[in-house]
Amino acid sequence: MSAEYWLLALRILTGLILLGFLGAVFAVLWRDYRAAAEVATGVRRRRGRLLVIASDDEAAERGASYPLLPMTSLGRAPTNTIVIDDVYCSQEHALVIWRGGQWWLEDRNSSNGTLLNGDPVREPVVISSGDVIGVGQVQLKLELE
Repeated sequence: MSAEYWLLALRILTGLILLGFLGAVFAVLWRDYRAAAEVATGVRRRRGRLLVIASDDEAAERGASYPLLPMTSLGRAPTNTIVIDDVYCSQEHALVIWRGGQWWLEDRNSSNGTLLNGDPVREPVVISSGDVIGVGQVQLKLELE
């Protein structure tokens, strides 16, 4: 065999290796995409809301309902998902996050703290349906569907 045939064989082999590599990259990306789609679908299946059960007259209207997003922020700043107009509420007071198939409550180093069923929240904690979250003078009840 001449050198030209060897070079042609090497080119074909290199092309096949490149196609195999691209196929492997595509398979990894596809698997990652499917995993992200399953997580997003899981969030949609587990919907919930926060219902105002107690507040002073100005902070929030009693009976108001706020839908939960995968990351729901609570506080006085207008950038929050749920804006609470209460002088005892910090700008960035608390977060309710969907993580690992559960809802979590996290205090954002607020001045007056966040309460869960009357107890202070010092670290992220799992919350469930019926739990009452205290933010300033507002109490929100978690209702999951």
